[in-house]
Amino acid sequence: MDVKIENSWKEALKDEFEKPYFATLCEFVRQEYKSFTIYPPAGLIFNAFNLCPIDKIKVVIIGQDPYHEPGQAHGLCFSVNDGIKYPPSLQNIYKEIASEYNQPMPQSGNLTRWAEQGVLLLNATLTVREHAAGSHQWKGWETFTDNVIKEVNKRCEGVVFLLWGSYAQKKEMFIDKAKVCVLKSAHPSPLSAYRGFFGCNHFVMANEYLRKNGKEEIIW
Repeated sequence: MDVKIENSWKEALKDEFEKPYFATLCEFVRQEYKSFTIYPPAGLIFNAFNLCPIDKIKVVIIGQDPYHEPGQAHGLCFSVNDGIKYPPSLQNIYKEIASEYNQPMPQSGNLTRWAEQGVLLLNATLTVREHAAGSHQWKGWETFTDNVIKEVNKRCEGVVFLLWGSYAQKKEMFIDKAKVCVLKSAHPSPLSAYRGFFGCNHFVMANEYLRKNGKEEIIW
């Protein structure tokens, strides 16, 4: 199957694109876009991959589901388009960065600048129906993104995985901690951020690890 995705990912995932489950998933997604309003826009489903080639990855952040309200989702977990109000989890992420680095919060919730520096902003599910959180879960996306994590684990060293919340932490089973750094905390959601996300110091720690491994730090 010819999937429009950045070339390094196309090579890394070429076997995945030929598996029966992926064909079934693509047909489901095609029908959903025909019948409903689906986010992100179809051309941005693989935005996280297109902005961050596999050989450029420094940090992996794992989310669960795209935002499901108008104008928000653009293919990067936790990120929203310019001019869109910060969702609560992103606001808490920015609060933690502001605390760690003693800097003001950014004006935009668009994390494209992170992706372009080597942060893979990976949702486990890459599409969602408008106003219906979780509506595209268990259709095949999780199988695909689990295998993405396995490919990153296989091909990359000196990468930082930020696993926030129990859902992301289940992905730890695919990660060889001898090759990478895994940082875990509570989810930045308002329901849980006070149980360990605030004060986690993950952004400073990630940059310290990158620096020790001879990589350029992320400008958060």
